[in-house]
This record gives sequence, structure tokens and C-alpha cells, in this order.
Amino acid sequence: MDLGIQGKTAVVTASSSGMGRNIAHALAAEGANVVLFARSADKLEAVADEIRAQHGVRAIAVPGDMLAQHDVARLRRIACEELEGPDILILNTGRAPNPLRATLDETDEARWTQAYQNQLWSVIQVAKELVPAMLGRGWGRIVAVTSASVKQPMPHHSLSTVFRAGVSTYVKHLANEVGHAGITANCVAPALIDTSHRSGQAAYTPEQAAARKRLTPLGRMGSQEEVCGVVTFLASRQAGFITGSSINVEGGMVGAIF
Repeated sequence: MDLGIQGKTAVVTASSSGMGRNIAHALAAEGANVVLFARSADKLEAVADEIRAQHGVRAIAVPGDMLAQHDVARLRRIACEELEGPDILILNTGRAPNPLRATLDETDEARWTQAYQNQLWSVIQVAKELVPAMLGRGWGRIVAVTSASVKQPMPHHSLSTVFRAGVSTYVKHLANEVGHAGITANCVAPALIDTSHRSGQAAYTPEQAAARKRLTPLGRMGSQEEVCGVVTFLASRQAGFITGSSINVEGGMVGAIF
């Protein structure tokens, strides 16, 4: 299927490794040029090299911090001047501070502040700078990566869930306000995804993995490719009538009907 994004420009945040890197590859495989944004310059350039070699598209590494206004302004300038974009904005962020704790044990204000900045304010900082650059183009896609814990809270995840829920609400507001410009805005909410790619080793003990698999009727954990496939579809021409939605990628873990 031709997703209609060949030649489009996609900005992907937190894309030097993990989910962001894989999403950038998935978009590039469909012919999109990519602007990669993360703090690690060396890792980011290595990803750009991979993408250029594997997919034959343009890939530009822009080192910077989502919380630094001057870095985000530079990201917008480079995306607009070098690739006439952005057409697609993928809002991916890092994780909450570790270790995760029970809600009433989260008493450290510094951890709450860090989680707020990394998972909510960083998204707002990037969106308020780049989304105006998408207006007037007649077409655009915004996709934020959140978590299925927003819809079904998981134990010890409140530090993450509270602010990812804020991202979902923020994106819903964006959808209502930018639809007139042909821009859609959606969230992808994953859970129970295999993250062994981070270290090349199993992310969980056999007992932990078995317990997580029991949370889904499919009896297995999800793959990075399955999450990236949903993100890529929401960035496609065919997804043009989906906006203000949050799509679960969690194998049926969420028990709610709606």
C-alpha cells in the first residue's frame, strides 16, 4: 500500500535510539525525509547515516534539547529551510524517572518536576514552535506517543501516567484547532512492548515476562515494529479522517469497551 508520504518531511523527537529511532526508520522506509532531534549528537548522526544508507532518503540530525527554546527554534528553522517542512511531527519523549514507585511513595518534588518537564512540557515546547510552521500547507500529521496506562492505569506508573494523560488532552485540543488546515493530531498509546532492543538483552526476568504476557489475551508482548506501524499509518494519506483519537497498541490489555 502506498501511504502517500513519499517526499514528505517528518520531524521525529527523541530519535537517537529506541522507539524514536524505529519510528524514523519506519517513516523513511515509506519515502519520507526525516529530521532527527535528540540530545546525543553522535548517536543522532549515526541514526541519520543508517537511514540514508538503508532507505535512500534525506536524513538530517539536529542535536538539541526539547526543553531548550533556542534548540527547538533551530529545529524548526532547519526543517523549514533545508527540507521545506515539517509535514509530519512525531512527538516522542523519554521515560519517567526510575525506579517507578507506588503513587503515595512519589513524594519527591524533583521527580514530579522532572517527569512533567520530560513528558509534557517538552511536547508542548516542540509543538508550539513547529505546528505553526505546518499551517498553510493544506496537509499535516501530528502523532504523539503516550502510553496505554493513560486509559488503564498500571501499578507504579502514576509519575508517567499523569503527564502522558496531559499530552493526550493537549493533542485533542490541537486536533480541534488545526483541523481546518488539513492537519490531523492523534496519539498512539502502547503498553506491554518488548524493549530488549535497548540493551540487546532481555528487559524482564522470565517471571516478569510471563506475568506481562498474561495481561493480554494474545499471550505475548508486542513488538517495536507493531507500534511503529500504527504511528506510520496515522502519518499516512489514508488516515486523513482520523483525528483527536488515541489508538491503543497493547494487545487487549485495556478492559474498557470505549
